[in-house]
Amino acid sequence: MNIKPLADRVLILPAPAEEKTIGGIIIPDTAKEKPLKGEVVATGNGTKDEEMILKVGDTVLYGKYAGTELEFEGKKYLMMRQSDVLAIVE
Repeated sequence: MNIKPLADRVLILPAPAEEKTIGGIIIPDTAKEKPLKGEVVATGNGTKDEEMILKVGDTVLYGKYAGTELEFEGKKYLMMRQSDVLAIVE
């Protein structure tokens, strides 16, 4: 990974949206709900006030509107602060 988040930020690869069908009708990607789960692919070092507790490989839950979307090498990622992460899935 060539992206290194700074301070208390983490880079997350969102889980793919689940396919939903209603009576044989496939719902297009634009109508699917934004996934709320993803995998941490890079972390910053934290700040003097907040230690980085997330690590690469953690599966996390985050808020629906958390983070900033960015695209790198054809993949979509979310960059957000550690405090925007709601939970670690074990």
